[in-house]
Amino acid sequence: MKTVVLSVIALFLSLALLVSGSAMLGTLIALRLDMEGVAEAALGVVMAAYSLGFIIGATYAVDVIRKVGHIRAFAVFAAIACATTLMHPLIVSAETWALMRVVVGICLAGLMTVTESWINDRATNESRGKLLGIYTINFYLASASGQLLVGLGNPMEYVVFSVVAMLIVLSMVPLALTQSLIPTSPSHTETLGVRKLIRQAPAGMTGVLASGIALGAFLSLAPVYALRVGLDISQLSLYMGFSVICAVLLQWPAGWLGDRIGRLPVLTGLLFCGALAAAITAVLGSFSIVALFLFSGIFFAVAASTYPVSVALANDQLPNDQLVAACAGMLRTYGVGTMLGPLLAAVLMGVLGAPALFIFISLCLLVGGMAVFYVFRASDMVPVEEQGEYVTVTPTSTPVLSEIDPRNEEFEEHHPGEPAEWDIADKLEMLVVDAGEGVATEGVAAEEAPDTSEPSYYEDPDSEGVEAPPGQDVPPRRTE
Repeated sequence: MKTVVLSVIALFLSLALLVSGSAMLGTLIALRLDMEGVAEAALGVVMAAYSLGFIIGATYAVDVIRKVGHIRAFAVFAAIACATTLMHPLIVSAETWALMRVVVGICLAGLMTVTESWINDRATNESRGKLLGIYTINFYLASASGQLLVGLGNPMEYVVFSVVAMLIVLSMVPLALTQSLIPTSPSHTETLGVRKLIRQAPAGMTGVLASGIALGAFLSLAPVYALRVGLDISQLSLYMGFSVICAVLLQWPAGWLGDRIGRLPVLTGLLFCGALAAAITAVLGSFSIVALFLFSGIFFAVAASTYPVSVALANDQLPNDQLVAACAGMLRTYGVGTMLGPLLAAVLMGVLGAPALFIFISLCLLVGGMAVFYVFRASDMVPVEEQGEYVTVTPTSTPVLSEIDPRNEEFEEHHPGEPAEWDIADKLEMLVVDAGEGVATEGVAAEEAPDTSEPSYYEDPDSEGVEAPPGQDVPPRRTE
């Protein structure tokens, strides 16, 4: 296990730099557009555009990786994301920024696909559960760090956007210097249809969609809410960072509780608790900074735990061989939720004011909880003894990562010492380099190294060289 973790440290470091840069950029864009006086509806469209790009990137990035290789694909996605980030302060327009958000979303999905496929290739049956846990912690710590970095400067200036670009570019360094073998090219992950998922696991799909709407609305518009209730940039960055880091608190307790009383009651409780925390934030957030921090942290911890519990509940309804396809389908459903959240919440904020954000979140979670409890309780209830394994997962990932889920019985382990299949582009390059070095080495050896080998035949002026019989010494060369 220790060897496996050490082999993926560089990958986790690259991932942390990417996630922190992405989190920082999202908050900066929301603040900058609000300071520029952009209408709430337009702001919601811009923030939702990132999720659209991420869904596109998670679907088609595999094709790029298979054609040009992991490292080249990573360099291409990072370069485009960096250039797009630096363009933001040059062209301040809601329409342009919406397009840029799509591009950045595509690139971030591609970058995460590269790193996650590398982690997938390093995983073993003994380590993949722990790797998923480390991935979750690494993701939320990096996201919280990105929120804290927002306090370094003014969103109206270009400096903070340059910091984001630096984080994205620096993510190339650990991965480029890793000495791990290049992993096998990721294959396309089949996606279970949304209709089939709704038919077979309606409660799980309800939880996934509700958490996507709630978290998408919060991460996109909570910075605007905090700015409007009187927080300055440094306080705002602390507020967002504190809320995100709280996500780690309930990941394992929620799973432990679900293993004892059942997934469906836990999911219902999470949805109702999240709705209550959001409602209290809407009432007290503008009057007390302590209440704002406390109840926003509770809400985010509950909403972030809703996704893995929903996935576990859905997997209890499905055969094990459909787990990866089901996870891919639920990730897309979550992505749709993260698009709907900012769009709808932004419109309500424009009509009812800043507190409408948490009123909207509370209503979404409340409706989800009521649907799970009253409509799906009988059909989706699974006895505790028949439940599958609970695994902590983060919704902001690509379908590639679901392959190392410990519940995936079709996982094929990459055995230590067995070289991975090289990407075709990298393999050709290595062959050319090796061939060149081989020719150079042979040339030097031919010129400098003395010939100390004994001939296997002697020369005869009247005949061609004749090999010495086996077991006999080679006779000396005859001279005239």
